[in-house]
Amino acid sequence: MVPFSPTMAAIRYGYGLSPGQVMNRNADDLLVQLVDAPLKDPFFPIGGAFEGRQRSDDLADGLAAIRPVRKGDQPDRAARMVLRRKAEQSFQRDSMARVMQAVFSPYGFYERLASFWGDHFSVNARKTVSMRAITPLYEVEAIRPHLAGPFRDLLQAAVLHPAMLIYLDQNKSTGPESRAAENRKAGLNENLGRELLELHTMGAGSGYSQADVRSAALLLTGMTVDDRYEMLFRPRMAEPGEIKVLGVTYGGDTRTADDCLSLLEDLAMRPETAAHVCRKLAAHFIADEAPPDLVSAMTDEWKASNGQLVKVYAAMLNHPRAWAEPGRKMKLPFDYVVSGLRAFGITQKNWRARMSPGGDDDMASLPVVGDTAPKEGAAPAAGDPMTMEKPMAEMKPDEAVQKPKPKQTLARTLTLASLRRMGQPMWQPPSPAGFEEGVASWLSPSQMSERILWARKASSSLGGDMEPKSLLEVAMADMARDDTIRVVSQAPNRTSGMTLALSSPEFNRR
Repeated sequence: MVPFSPTMAAIRYGYGLSPGQVMNRNADDLLVQLVDAPLKDPFFPIGGAFEGRQRSDDLADGLAAIRPVRKGDQPDRAARMVLRRKAEQSFQRDSMARVMQAVFSPYGFYERLASFWGDHFSVNARKTVSMRAITPLYEVEAIRPHLAGPFRDLLQAAVLHPAMLIYLDQNKSTGPESRAAENRKAGLNENLGRELLELHTMGAGSGYSQADVRSAALLLTGMTVDDRYEMLFRPRMAEPGEIKVLGVTYGGDTRTADDCLSLLEDLAMRPETAAHVCRKLAAHFIADEAPPDLVSAMTDEWKASNGQLVKVYAAMLNHPRAWAEPGRKMKLPFDYVVSGLRAFGITQKNWRARMSPGGDDDMASLPVVGDTAPKEGAAPAAGDPMTMEKPMAEMKPDEAVQKPKPKQTLARTLTLASLRRMGQPMWQPPSPAGFEEGVASWLSPSQMSERILWARKASSSLGGDMEPKSLLEVAMADMARDDTIRVVSQAPNRTSGMTLALSSPEFNRR
């Protein structure tokens, strides 16, 4: 039996160590985070979910007000540009707050799970203007409240959230035989039906057919979004009649939203879904090639508990493979940046002084202990599904015109700008499949060059009087290798030593 490692618990299952961190004593301490963390409100969206929704509503109203009255009328482009800029500013503030949420939180395992599930059910904030506001809301409304419950609830909340419906064009999908199809040029869109089977549940090559994809897409018709970016079932858009998916018949003479919920519930309970999701969880936390015996233990618990995710996590954490062979996983850029800031001791109490010395950058929008988010300069942050900048297949991460460009402050340089340069811009995955996980995707000369540049900038800006060996001890504790300790100790100056510590193989891996 491989013993529990407090250091590995913080690094493999969290966002790394920080000065004075309270260490987990056993696997149960990690699971307790799933109870304690939801009691704390996240830092994003700025002002909380209620204000985030209010900004979305306000911009929806603004866009409606400038929409051409008659076909052929010219829109008010100047007013529209003002709304787009405000949406972008709000999105940038929420993106910064999301990064700092991971840095500040003492609940590393919970935060890692939030990131994992957000990537499993990927959406891209660059899909439409409205997605600038809806994407942060998606995480706090659909992902975080359900990541410790039944997978069925998480699946339904994520797939039927307005962010997913807009991102995969489900809001426009219309049944070929529906009443709506008779009156307008609209057709069936299979994006959500395909990704539901291939990515969200069963997994590629698990036995479903193209006919099942089309049938799932037909069954999902009617699930759309209203003018205020809330999920709505429109019977007029729904394909009528009975529809068979994977041998199960849904629907009837009258189609309802319950048909979609029933499909999602059945998919959540399929053994292929259990195997796919458990394999992906193990590959995320432990090794790119998920150990078969570990995956088997997790899927057995999934079946026994009817998909209770806490039970599945417990099966993973209590397996011997959970604490063996450290360093099998490469940190993604987000993980690297967050763990680096934590190693330098950035906290909710000191971040303004250390990362925003002038008090005039992005960090000024974030709350400190006891503060509420300032309303000055707050902007609506949503848009209209009809304002799609590009089709999903043509989108590229962080592709948007931003006028004026955000100031390249220290806080932005060490967070959002660096993540973009490293290839993992905030809430902007390259496809519905999310960001790549494998070592090969992130262990490249260009990637390591960007990480070294980040390490040097962070060391010179945040290192202060910290000794390189002390930084290494904080960041890696008993997992630092002897040769790394020697190289860091022999560095010609503090900045070089700290840069070497943050560039070491063990800091870049889990």
